Amino acid sequence: MASVSFTLFSFLPFLCVIVIISQSSAQTPCDNSKGNYTINSTYHNNLNTLLSSFSSHTQINYGFYNFSYGQGEDQVFAIGLCRGDLKPDECLKSLNDSRVSLAASCPNQKEAIMWTVECMLRYTNRSIFGVMENQPTNKNYYDLNVTGSMAEFNASLESLMRNLTRIAASGDSRRKYATGSAPAPNFQTIYGQAQCTPDLSSEDCTKCLDEAVSIIPDCCSGKAGGNVVKPSCRIRFDPYIFYGPTLKLDPDAPPSSSTNNTSSSRVLINLNPLTGYSDRCRKEQHSRDYHRHSSASCLCCFAARSSLHLFKPKEAKKKN
Repeated sequence: MASVSFTLFSFLPFLCVIVIISQSSAQTPCDNSKGNYTINSTYHNNLNTLLSSFSSHTQINYGFYNFSYGQGEDQVFAIGLCRGDLKPDECLKSLNDSRVSLAASCPNQKEAIMWTVECMLRYTNRSIFGVMENQPTNKNYYDLNVTGSMAEFNASLESLMRNLTRIAASGDSRRKYATGSAPAPNFQTIYGQAQCTPDLSSEDCTKCLDEAVSIIPDCCSGKAGGNVVKPSCRIRFDPYIFYGPTLKLDPDAPPSSSTNNTSSSRVLINLNPLTGYSDRCRKEQHSRDYHRHSSASCLCCFAARSSLHLFKPKEAKKKN
């Protein structure tokens, strides 16, 4: 299995983070096993129309987007999910950046998925709404060793992540997101995050996050930080705070309606007028060495203000 390592370092507050990526072996950015489309075909045009529409949906301010466009075998489905502490304009910018990267990296693949530190974007020719998917899985660890008692650190980390799993899974169909912190040895603090796509049931969210947490000993043992991302959920822990406060949703905000053959589900974002993303980035003014491992054979890394990882999703079924 090929491995990838990259270093994150702060550059400018407004730029936030630049990623320097090195690959130990060449890899094709996309796996063609799920099918390809022909340039300028109906599917290609539907995909372009669908992905281009993300930036126009400014009326959606919840941070979870579920769209489809087209008919029959040429119908395209897409999901966009932002972190719970992003403002609507930040969310849309992150999704649009991912859209551009996906289009460039997978010029004729029918399915793709991309994670950034801010969002996830995926598309496919099958409905993926309400279906839990555990693969592909992307794992990273922060190349800083735990100081002090490993047993104490592991106990604190496990307790934190299990608690965040419980809180995230208890969310409703608009939000399944939780952040928190716990004390670590040597007067340090562990900061954690857990998130599911809010279309999942509480049981499926718990199952997905439990699976992600169970990977920590394999990917990140002895490390002070790491993250595990899957199509349906993601977790992260870090010795530095990397998120802003999560605010309550507007209870009166309605879901968006379907227009121009593009359907959307109820969606979520936790608005954060107190702490902008650039402010959070300024809290991360330190160098990092992250090492990356993947259970998938297809990978693309993109150097931008956030670390981007591209995979192809597994099959999902359609929800009525």
